[in-house]
Amino acid sequence: MNPKLSDRVNNMATSATLAMAAKARELREEGRDIIGLSLGEPDFTVPEFVKDAAIQAVKDDYHAYTPVDGYAELKQAIITKFKRDNNLNYTPAQIVVSTGAKQSIANLAQVLINPGDEILLPAPYWVSYSDIGKVAEGVPVIIPTGIESDFKVTPEALEAAITPRSKMLIYSSPCNPSGSVYSREELRALADVLVKYPNIIVVSDEIYEHINFTGSHASMAQFEDMYNQTVTVNGVSKAYAMTGWRIGYIGAPEYIARACNKMQGQVTSGANCIAQRATIAALENPPEKIQYMVDAFRERRKLILGLLAEIPGFKTNEPEGAFYVFPDVSYYFGKTIDGVHIENASDFALFLLDKANVATVTGEAFGSPNCIRISYAASEKDITEALKRIKEVLS
Repeated sequence: MNPKLSDRVNNMATSATLAMAAKARELREEGRDIIGLSLGEPDFTVPEFVKDAAIQAVKDDYHAYTPVDGYAELKQAIITKFKRDNNLNYTPAQIVVSTGAKQSIANLAQVLINPGDEILLPAPYWVSYSDIGKVAEGVPVIIPTGIESDFKVTPEALEAAITPRSKMLIYSSPCNPSGSVYSREELRALADVLVKYPNIIVVSDEIYEHINFTGSHASMAQFEDMYNQTVTVNGVSKAYAMTGWRIGYIGAPEYIARACNKMQGQVTSGANCIAQRATIAALENPPEKIQYMVDAFRERRKLILGLLAEIPGFKTNEPEGAFYVFPDVSYYFGKTIDGVHIENASDFALFLLDKANVATVTGEAFGSPNCIRISYAASEKDITEALKRIKEVLS
C-alpha cells in the first residue's frame, strides 16, 4: 500500500491468473521445470487464413488510427457472425470493437455502474469481473454455486440476491473457470427472473462460445424480452488462438454502445488496425474452420478427467465447454503434506507449484474457495506429466 498511489489501485487485487503465470516464469528463469496449467491460452498457432489476412493488411499499408468503435467492415463481419452463429440481429451502431473482451467488460462497468450499485456475480466467475466492478465503484454480490449443480446458478438463488441496488449481472457461458454451459432452457429460467427487474443489465460473456462440447450454444439476448436488457460480449482470443491480438467486441442496446464508444475514446481509442483486418477474416470464415482445435480440447478433457480420477481427494464434474477443469480440493484442507500445512485452496495451489512444479490457480480468486482451476490448453504430454507429478506429491 503506497500512500502516493490512489485508493483505487491500492485496493485493487492483482489478477490471480496473471500473478501465477508470472511466478511460474520467475521459477523457470531460476532453472525450475515448471509446467504451466494456469493461463487460459490455447497452445495452437493462429489459423493460416488469419495470418494471411494480417500480412495482406500490412502490404495494403494499414497503419493509421482506426475508428474508435472499429472498422466498418469488421463491424459488418461481427453483425454477420452474430446472425449466423447466434441468431442475433444487431446494427453497426450497436457494435463496439475493443482491445480485447476484457476492455469491453471494463467499458460496460464504467458506463453503467454508479457508486454503490450492485453487480451480481454467480460464482465461480472470471477473476477480473469483481475488480472491474470495484474500480467502477460498484459492489460485487457473489451468488455461490457448487460442483453438485455443475456450478450453475439457479433462478431461486438469483432472485434471492437481487436488491433495489442491483444494476448488472455478469456471467460467462461456457464458463471460465468451471467450463459450465448454460442450456437454452436454463437461460430462459434465469430470464424469467430478470425480466421482472428491467434496470438490471445482463452482460453475457461468450468468449468461449465455440469451445463447446454440447453441440449447441445459447445466448441470453436471443430471448426477445431480454434483448434490450442484454449486452453480448465476444472476441477472437480463445476460439482462434488470437490471445495476443487483443480484439473483443460487444453487441448492445444502442445507447450502451454509444456510451462505450465515448468511454473508449478517452482511454485507448480504436483497436489495433492489423488485428482488426485479421479478425474480419476470422469471423467471415465458418466455425468449422476451427473445429480441429475444439476436437483436440475434447480429447484433452477426456485425458485430464481420467488422470484426475486416479488422485484421491479431487472431486470433479465434467465441464461442457472452455478448456478448464475446476475440481473441489477441500479434502486436503487442514492436512499437512510433505511438511506443508494446507489451510485453503491458495495454499494448495502454491503447494503444487512448489512441490510438483505445476502452476494452477486458486479458486478463491474466482469466488469458489474450495476449488482450483486447471487449464488443459496445453499439450497432452504436458497434461500427462503435470498430473503424474501432482499424483506423486499427494501420495
